[in-house]
Amino acid sequence: MWKKHPKALPFLFFSEMWERFGYYLMIGIFTLYLKDVKAGYAMTEAESADLYGTFIALVFLTPFIGGLLADRYLGYRKSIIIGGLMMGIGYCLMSVHNIAMLYLSMTLVIVGNGFFKPNISTLLGNVYTTPQYIKQKDDGYNIFYMGINIGAFICNFFGAALYIAYGWGAAFIAAGVGMFIGVAIFLIGTKHYIAFDVKKGVTEKDMSMTRIVLTIFVPSVVAGILGWMIPGTLVGSDSTDAFIFACLPVIYFYGSLFFSAKPDEKRPIAALLAIFAVVILFWAVFKQNGTALNTWADRYTNREVTGVAQNVFDQFNFSQSITYKQDSVAKYDAQFRLQKEDGKVVKEVNYPVYFKNIPENKKPADGETVSLWATNLSQSINPGWVILLTPLIVAFFTWLRRKNKEPSTATKIAFGLFISGLSALVMVGAVYASNNGGEKANVLWLITSYGVVTIGELLLSPMGLSLVSKLSPVRITSLMMGGWFLATSIGNKLSGVLATMWDNYTHKAGFFWLNFGLLMVATIMCFAMLKWLNKIMKEKGVS
Repeated sequence: MWKKHPKALPFLFFSEMWERFGYYLMIGIFTLYLKDVKAGYAMTEAESADLYGTFIALVFLTPFIGGLLADRYLGYRKSIIIGGLMMGIGYCLMSVHNIAMLYLSMTLVIVGNGFFKPNISTLLGNVYTTPQYIKQKDDGYNIFYMGINIGAFICNFFGAALYIAYGWGAAFIAAGVGMFIGVAIFLIGTKHYIAFDVKKGVTEKDMSMTRIVLTIFVPSVVAGILGWMIPGTLVGSDSTDAFIFACLPVIYFYGSLFFSAKPDEKRPIAALLAIFAVVILFWAVFKQNGTALNTWADRYTNREVTGVAQNVFDQFNFSQSITYKQDSVAKYDAQFRLQKEDGKVVKEVNYPVYFKNIPENKKPADGETVSLWATNLSQSINPGWVILLTPLIVAFFTWLRRKNKEPSTATKIAFGLFISGLSALVMVGAVYASNNGGEKANVLWLITSYGVVTIGELLLSPMGLSLVSKLSPVRITSLMMGGWFLATSIGNKLSGVLATMWDNYTHKAGFFWLNFGLLMVATIMCFAMLKWLNKIMKEKGVS
C-alpha cells in the first residue's frame, strides 16, 4: 500500500490514527457519560444532545484560527504538536468528575483540535505536490482516511472494556494516552515532511492579525454573548443561538476572501465556498452517530449476547450484565418521564431502559440476568465499514482512471450526498420493522444503515479534503482547509439541534424522513452546480 506513495504517508497515517483513537473513544462514550445518573451528570436526552452538538461544532470551528496561525506564523509541524498535546491533556482531565473540569477539558480539546486537524491534512496535501505523486493525491487522502477509521474502530473496544471494568475516568485517560502516542509518531517522522512545512507568511492583501482579532474574533465573541442573552431561544437553546451568532463574523470573513482575491483566485474560492455550504447538510445527518443513532443502539436495538459470543464479550469486558426485575418495571412504567416541565424531560429515571420495549413473551424471567454488548461499540460500525470499503473504492477509481473514466472530485461528492441520503431510508425501514420501537430492532438494520452512509462518506469526506488542496490558492491553503472544517462545525451543531428533536417524534420514522429530505436537498444543489464546478477544476488543471 505504501510503495507508490511518499514516505511521509505512513507517519501521517499513524499519527492521525492515534489522534482519532483518542477523539472517537471520547465521543463514543460522551453522551452516555453525560446521561449516566449515578456516575455522570444525569442529563436528559435533549440536554446531552445540545451539549454534544455544541462541543463537536466548536471542535470543528477552531481549525479556522489554527489554519490561519499555521499559514502565517507557526508552520504546520509546530501547530500539530501543540494541538496534539492540548487534546491529550484535555482527554485526561475529563476523567475528573467535576463540571468545571469538564468544561476546561472540553476547551482544551476544542482549541487543540483547531491546531491539529487542518494542518495535518494540509501537510499531507503538500507532500503530494511533487510531479511524482500529484496524480495520487485522491488515493493518498483515501488511505489517510482509512487511518482515521482504524483508530475510530479499535478505540470503542478499549473504551467499553475500560469503562465497564474501571469506570468512565479510565476510558478518558486511555483517549489521552492514544493522543500522546500520535504526537510521538509524528515527531519520529519529521524528516519526511520537514521540507513541506513552509510558512506562507502575510501578503499585501492579507488582513493583519490585529485586524482579524478586531474584525472577526471580537465580533464573534460579542455576537455569541448577544445570542446567548436574547430572551427565549431562536433555535432550540441558548447555546445554539450563541453558536449561530458567533459564526456570522467568521462566515463574513470567508465571503470577504472571495471579494478581495486576485482575479485568477476568485472562481476557485467561489467553488470551495459553494461546496462548503452544501456539505453542511451532510454533516448534520452524519454526525448523529453520537446522538440519535447512539440512542437507537442503546434503547431500540437488540444488544443481547448469548452462548460463545457472550463468553467472549464477557471475558474482554465488552458487555454489561443487567437484571430484569418485574417490580422495578412496574415502578419504572409509572415514573418514566413523568418528571417534566412544559412537556420537556428534566431528569431520566435510572432504570435500565433496555427492558422498556421488549414484548411480554420475550422478556426474561423475574430476576434473570442478561448480557448486552456495550452501546458505544455501535460507534465502531461506521469505521469498520470504512476499513473494509476503502481498498475497494480506491481500486474501483484506479480502474476507472486507467480507462480515463474516473469522475471528477466534485462529481464524487455529489454522488456521496445522494448515497448518504439512502442510509436514512434504511433507518425508516428499521422503525417500521420494530413497530416504531415497540420491540427491539435487529442490529443488522444499524449495520446496513452505517454501511450505506459509509459509501457516501468515502465519496465525500476525503474527496472534500482533496478538493480544498487542489483548488485553494497556495498562500491560504490551510485557511481554506479551516473553511472546510467550519462547514463541518456548522453541520455538527445542526446535528445536535436535530437530535434534540428526537423525543418530539412520536413515530420515529418522521425523524429519519427529515434526515432523508435534508440530504436530498443537498444532492439537488450539488448536481445543479456540477457543470460549473467541473469547469473551474478544468481551468485549474485538476480533476
